[in-house]
Amino acid sequence: MKRREFITLLGGAATWPLTARAQQAHPPARVGLLAFGHQELANPLFDVFRNEMRKLGHIDGRTYVPEFRSARGDPDRLQSAAAELSQIPVDVIVTDSGAASIAAKKATTSIPIVMGVISDPIGLGLVASLARPGGNVTGFSIISPELGTKRLALLKEAIPEAS
Repeated sequence: MKRREFITLLGGAATWPLTARAQQAHPPARVGLLAFGHQELANPLFDVFRNEMRKLGHIDGRTYVPEFRSARGDPDRLQSAAAELSQIPVDVIVTDSGAASIAAKKATTSIPIVMGVISDPIGLGLVASLARPGGNVTGFSIISPELGTKRLALLKEAIPEAS
């Protein structure tokens, strides 16, 4: 064996464990889906979630594993469903309502919580402000006193003669 071939072989053998480690697949993320209502997996919000994940290249069951829990409209069951998700544990909890978001916030302070559709997250005590939510809760607000004021200001700026 020539010297150059030996050095190449030795270098390849030395880096092989690093290459093998780099190619190991990460386990799929566990995504908790917490619903208040009866919709189960047919929840329109979660359908949008799955479609958008697919567009981003994430495959249900392969790159992420959904862990669905529903209270089936029973407020007493909601807290235990949230606690189940936090004990699995999941990497993130996605909620479909204010009630589900509150239950998730009570269940964990370390797992990120993404609110799907919330009317007033500040009024519900979920976040400190829309600009800087703080804590482990974030997401989308559809109707909020802060947003209403901001919308009126934008409208007045766009159409100054409006009264």
